[in-house]
Order: sequence, then structure tokens, then C-alpha cells
Amino acid sequence: MEWNRQTVKSLLLVICGGAAFYCAIQHLDAVTGAVAWLLGILAPFLLGGAIAFILNVPMRAIERHLMPKNRRADRFRRPLALVLTLVAVIGVLTLASSVIGPGIADAVMSISRQIPVAFRRLNQKLTDLEAYLPLLESWVSEWKLDDWREISGKVVDVLQVWGKGLLNSGGGLIGGVVSGVSTFVIGLIFSFYILMQKERLSRQGRQVLYALLPQRGADRALEILRLANRTFSSFLSGQCLEAVILGTMFVIAMTVCRMPYALLVGVLIALTALIPIVGAFIGCGVGALLIAVTDPWKALAFIVLFLVLQQVEGNLIYPHVVGSSVGLPSIWVLAAVTLGGSLMGVAGMLFFIPLCSVLYALFRDFVKGRLKEKKVPVQKWRDGPPSSRQR
Repeated sequence: MEWNRQTVKSLLLVICGGAAFYCAIQHLDAVTGAVAWLLGILAPFLLGGAIAFILNVPMRAIERHLMPKNRRADRFRRPLALVLTLVAVIGVLTLASSVIGPGIADAVMSISRQIPVAFRRLNQKLTDLEAYLPLLESWVSEWKLDDWREISGKVVDVLQVWGKGLLNSGGGLIGGVVSGVSTFVIGLIFSFYILMQKERLSRQGRQVLYALLPQRGADRALEILRLANRTFSSFLSGQCLEAVILGTMFVIAMTVCRMPYALLVGVLIALTALIPIVGAFIGCGVGALLIAVTDPWKALAFIVLFLVLQQVEGNLIYPHVVGSSVGLPSIWVLAAVTLGGSLMGVAGMLFFIPLCSVLYALFRDFVKGRLKEKKVPVQKWRDGPPSSRQR
């Protein structure tokens, strides 16, 4: 083996990397705390990048069709496209809130009308319990005064602990709300800067890659980044399309079956369906609760209707719409949702489908390249051995 400069450099990198990994494992708590501290500092910028990526999908389409042949409009096309995108997003949210708000108000009014009936039933139950009062009186008379003092003292201690916990949680809640609002505002402003200067930032990023990596490695990194961008954009579009389809299905089916709150429940399910696979079940729970206030039997029928439509959506619509949009087979879509949900919750469900799609595409290209290098005939892996075909 020839010990040239490149070999020594690679060996030193491996040794240093192994030592750093060993130190990180030995001080895992400190590493975790440092990562959490760093993520807290970078949270507004990470949030701004995520917002910019989401807004860039409709903004790119609007900018592409906004006076494309008018060169004088080049200067104002992007700001106008950004404004129109924000107007569209705010309009969708306003429309959803205008449907959800009155519906929730009607449900609350229905619940308030049911309260007198519930009190009458409670009064009847208390009247029925009067027959057990002599037995309760004899049981209470057996208690001693010291027992009552001990019980009252314990109750006071518990109330004091609850009060202190409530005050502490209240202060923490206010601080968390203020911090969350400030992080969102900073992230939103940062996303505007990204969207207005995305070509310049992209060019600077390419300069950094080519400056730090070999040319072949930089080309490969840019290829993977372009694939990830296409995949995540397609997933976002497919997820929104799937949510609209599912919400429309519920509105039509509930209207045909003459169930109450058809439009409200459809909008709720469409919004919660943005969470892959399991999001619609959240909308089902809220919708069943709203319908149960009016008619419990219709709430049961709604659950049956939901299970039927969910089977159609989960097995036919979702894997084909979202799976085809990201180039991921249906079985791997379900696997990605399950794995992402178990590791990172809702964020993992949203993130793992396009991530698995990128990994799937890279691994597919790697396997095809290896097959070409080994000169394996197509019939070997496409049709299988002759014995299996005869069976």
C-alpha cells in the first residue's frame, strides 16, 4: 500500500471521526443539550425556511402564469406573485374559519339547550338517591372527628399543590405563547426574504458546495437536492389534493344521507386530512361528537359512513394520489407513515413520505447501476429462474 498524502489524510479523518463519535456517545446528555440549544436558536430560521418552501409551491405557479410575455412586468412579477399567494392562503383560512366558526357556535347552542334537560335528569337521579340517605347517615356517623380533620388537611394540601402547579403552568404557558408568536413572526419575515431572493440564495449555495466539495461530489449533491425539492413539492401538492377530495366526498355523502353539519364536518376532515393517514380520524371524532349532540343514531351512522369512505380513501385514493405524486409505491407510503409517526409523531408522518421517496429513488438508481456493472441479464431479475416460472 502506497502511503501518499491523500491516504494519510483519509486515515486521519477516519481516526478523528471515530474519536469524535466515541466522545459524543460518552457524553450523550451534553451533546443532546447542545443540539437542543442550537435548534432553539435556529428555530425562527428553520421555520422561515419551511414556510418559504410551502409558499413557494403556489407562488411558483402564479409567477409562471402572471404576464409571462411582458418584460416590463419582470420587476413587479415576483412581489405581486407573493402578495397573491398570501391573499390566497389567507382567503382559504378565512373561508375555512367562516364555515367552522358558525358550525361550532350552533353546536355550542345545541349543547346549551340540552343542559336544562340534563339537570332535570340529574335532579331525578338525586331524588332516587333519597332512599339511600339513612344508610349513608349511619356510615358517616361512624367516622370520628380526628378522621375528618385528617381528611380536610389532606384536601387542603392537595389544593395548595394544585394551585402552585396551576400558577407555574400559567406563567410557563404565557411565556411559551409569547415565544411561539415571536418565533413565527420572525420566521414569516425571514421566509419573505427567502422567496424574494431565492435565485440569489440558490446561486450562493452552489458556490459554497463547489468550493467545499470536489466537483463530482458537488454535482451529485445538487442532483440529490433537486430530487428532494421535486419530491417534497409533489408531496405537498398531492397531500392538499387528497384532502380536498376526501372533504368533498364527505360533504356529498353526508348531504345525500341527510346528516347535520355536512359542510362543517367536510371542512374539518379536509383540514385534518393534511396529516397523512391518521388525520381524518381526528376529524371523525370531532364530527361524531357534533352530530351526537343533535342525534346519537345519526352519529353512529356517520361513524359507519366514515369507515366506508376511509377504506376507499386509504386503499385507493391516498396511495395513488400521494404515492404517484412522490414516485413511491403504495406499500412504502403506508410504511413511511407508520415509521415516521412512531419516531416523530405528526411531523414525522409529513416528513417521512417524501424522504422515503428520495431514498427509494436513490437506492433504485444504485441497484440499476450495479446490475449494469455486473451485466446481469434482464430476464434473471424480471422473470425469475425457470423453475419458479413453471410453477
